Amino acid sequence: MVRSFRVMYFGTPQFAVPTLERLLGSSHPVVGVVTQPDRPRGRGQHVTASPVKVVAEAHGVPVLQPTQLRDAAFLDSVRDLAPDIGVVAAYGRILPQALLDLPAHGMVNVHASLLPRWRGAAPIHRAVIAGDTVTGVTIMRVVLALDAGPMLARTEVPITSGDTSESLEPQLASAGADLLVATLDRLAAGPVTEVPQDEAQVTYAERLQRSESVVVWTRSAVEIDRQIRGLQPWPLAVVTIGDRRVALLRSAVVASNATATPGTIIRAAGDDLHIATSDGVVAITQLKPEGRRPMPVRDWLNGVPITPGTVVA
Repeated sequence: MVRSFRVMYFGTPQFAVPTLERLLGSSHPVVGVVTQPDRPRGRGQHVTASPVKVVAEAHGVPVLQPTQLRDAAFLDSVRDLAPDIGVVAAYGRILPQALLDLPAHGMVNVHASLLPRWRGAAPIHRAVIAGDTVTGVTIMRVVLALDAGPMLARTEVPITSGDTSESLEPQLASAGADLLVATLDRLAAGPVTEVPQDEAQVTYAERLQRSESVVVWTRSAVEIDRQIRGLQPWPLAVVTIGDRRVALLRSAVVASNATATPGTIIRAAGDDLHIATSDGVVAITQLKPEGRRPMPVRDWLNGVPITPGTVVA
């Protein structure tokens, strides 16, 4: 029995920051952080550090940024830090067995879904797009197969009709941070039951593609609303209204007796931008014109008068 673990942390984006911060305030010392190499980011494509690196350096934690995870010098650096356990949260690369074998207590992963549903790269987005009403976080043992290890703990987070993938992410990150530290406390106190995943229930969260931005208005209002909410912050649902390209950011399904051709704007006034679908109407409440900031529909319509009957492409 041990009272705490020396932790090697693997993470890169903002999702991984709350777990790192919770670990830094816990009884489990973080002896090192592994994150992706600095890369061009943002509109200006300036080379910047990952969010996880910024936090690690602010706390004086050694940071490793290997380009090759099988590199002998990198593996030696991890070995020299003598971690008891590895914690992975959205690191972004598959870990080789040589690395998994280094910590005496193996590695665990903070995954943003209720496994075995939504293994893979985009679990939050796919849950919204699919219309799931609940998602959550699973702490699982890391194995070579993608997100296939046995589960140590799970916690649920509801998905409301107003949630987007972007609004869900910080909720899941916070829930995952709490669950991870609680799980490490349990592991340090003694054995924890590890539950195998039911392979018959597996679904995969494929990486998002830019082609998914296209809105097909002959689909149902519910499906289109989910698409708009699930493709955030990238690639976004993008349409052309008149000669203007806009990204759709907030939406809702509204009751309507309209029978217009799918893709037709049936109301464009005040706060209302209503577009017909195959079986109803989607109301757009926030959008982002190309090259401009996000704005409420009312602000956009004040500067861009739209006539009902206009067809959205």
